[in-house]
Amino acid sequence: MIGIKSIASYVPADGIDNYAQGAKFAKDEEFIIGKIGSAFLPRKEAAQETSDLCVEAVNALFANNPDLKRESIDALIVVTQNGDEEGLPHTAAIVQDKLGLPTHVAAFDISLGCSGYVYGIYAMKGFMEATGLRNGLLVTADPYSKIVDPEDRNTTMLFGDAATATWMGEDASWLLGKSKFGTDGSGAPHLKVSNGVFFMNGRQVFNFALLKVPAHLHELLSESDLNADDIDAFCIHQGSAAIVDAVARRFEDAPVDKFLKDMVETGNTVSSSIPLLLEKHVMDATWKRVAISGFGVGLSWGSAILYRP
Repeated sequence: MIGIKSIASYVPADGIDNYAQGAKFAKDEEFIIGKIGSAFLPRKEAAQETSDLCVEAVNALFANNPDLKRESIDALIVVTQNGDEEGLPHTAAIVQDKLGLPTHVAAFDISLGCSGYVYGIYAMKGFMEATGLRNGLLVTADPYSKIVDPEDRNTTMLFGDAATATWMGEDASWLLGKSKFGTDGSGAPHLKVSNGVFFMNGRQVFNFALLKVPAHLHELLSESDLNADDIDAFCIHQGSAAIVDAVARRFEDAPVDKFLKDMVETGNTVSSSIPLLLEKHVMDATWKRVAISGFGVGLSWGSAILYRP
């Protein structure tokens, strides 16, 4: 049974004061914290590439797990839609070389945004179990600072740069339970990049999250023969404070505080937001079962149950 053994992350120390940025757009502190949810947005250095963020996160994972050796890595998946330079070659190949991983490693990218971590852990689990591999690294890194227009009030106050690395293998502390996924490509115009610049229709994305995510979680619980009381915490994509709060209220069957919210110092880190929550709040907790849900670009969504064996 392939599951999650450990998670580590890299969040750049430098960044943007979101209060100052909000003032530029006549947004007060209440709006920044209450609606956006982030007082500080980490930013990669200008010379750092996506692969560099990945390397930092993986090296942190190695440092935290001395028993995990570079030569033992069999598979490397990088979840990103903002890879190095023009996106060719795939970022995972660049990361393999920078980390000095063995050349027998299977390495590829998954081009997904905010739903990417949920897709990624199941892609890794299925790939490893089908091929008999033992140690996999799932890495997330989507530095939106590469594509966000700093003058766009709809996006520049939302996104922070970060990367995470998840060690997947046998004898894991968290196993992967039932999952559900969905795609609606008709919503593609609401979140897209044109001429290298990111565009988001915030109202449409908010409505999409409110319509899809609570219902999706209810369906997942029902198909898992669980109810909300069986879930210790809900770790959903940290799109904004407003989205997390609205989804929690719409879900209704669980106290709002079961929906973890932690983005004050990170912002919306795209595919890294769920593993950041898991690393900080779940991996060392005494909880037995959590639900995760990612949603965004595509439009794409995925939800799953994680449980202790």
